[in-house]
Amino acid sequence: MTPEHKGTAQLTAAMALSGTLGVFVVESGASPFNVVFFRVLFGALALGAYVTARGWLRDHGFTPRTLGLAALGGVFIVLNWVLLFSSYRSTSISVATVVYHTQPFYVVLLGALLFRERLTAATVGWIGVAFAGLVLVSGVTPGELAHGGTYVTGIGQALLAALLYGLSTLVTKRVTGVRPHLIALVQVLVGIPLLLPFADFAAMRGTGAGWGWLVGLGVVHTGLMYVLMYAAYARLPTAKIAVLAFVYPVVAMVMDWAVYGHHIGPVQALGVPLIAVASLKVTLRKPARRSPRPPAAAPAPRTAARAPEDASRPATRAACEA
Repeated sequence: MTPEHKGTAQLTAAMALSGTLGVFVVESGASPFNVVFFRVLFGALALGAYVTARGWLRDHGFTPRTLGLAALGGVFIVLNWVLLFSSYRSTSISVATVVYHTQPFYVVLLGALLFRERLTAATVGWIGVAFAGLVLVSGVTPGELAHGGTYVTGIGQALLAALLYGLSTLVTKRVTGVRPHLIALVQVLVGIPLLLPFADFAAMRGTGAGWGWLVGLGVVHTGLMYVLMYAAYARLPTAKIAVLAFVYPVVAMVMDWAVYGHHIGPVQALGVPLIAVASLKVTLRKPARRSPRPPAAAPAPRTAARAPEDASRPATRAACEA
């Protein structure tokens, strides 16, 4: 098996596991804050055991700045999980997952807003296509928007979760020289004290079999899934990562139908390919070309040759994950 084939199998497995996330959340029977608290708790134990066994805690590469950025990204990612899991209850796993999959557009828009990254007309156009798909998938009518309600609130929660994921992505991209497993470990560790005041331990009495689902969220959907994803990213080109990321919403919709009998309607289904195509176009967009500089009148004497800008920076690979 070639490295790329192995990476494809690893990422496909990771995205398929992501697609089962909603079932684990719902079947646990716990509140969103409790679910996320125990996910980060068990996830920290799983990731901590893995990085310790690999010996990565020595020479971890963190500086005070990168550690602070990783922690800030953890705040965003943990709150994003709380909102996404709340959206499952208010809408359905299928609708929440597809709406949540608008993450790449937030990354692009936030990059342009916060870091002055160039936003091309083509990108703006694809974001418009995705918005049209979002309107179709949500199934929200103007009357429902005017009167609000639980379903509209759930759509808003999924959108806000995607926004927080975008913020986490932009912050985490600036953490360099550190293994992604260690960044993920910091992020889940941050979630423990962050969510502790909101966890309702009294409500966990009599949870019974629900504990198995919560342990699964930490060990399988945070420990194993992240290990598979990061191993795959090192072996795959960005294009294949972007395409395989769509295994996640497909599996989520199949699981929602198979377990709970939920499915999106024909009109809503029209929006799914619009979001998928637009997401791929935005994720795989080529960097904007810089305007060529006018030639100098004469070469400056005794000037050392400069290395090409950004030549030493690794290419950034992004994928949607829950």
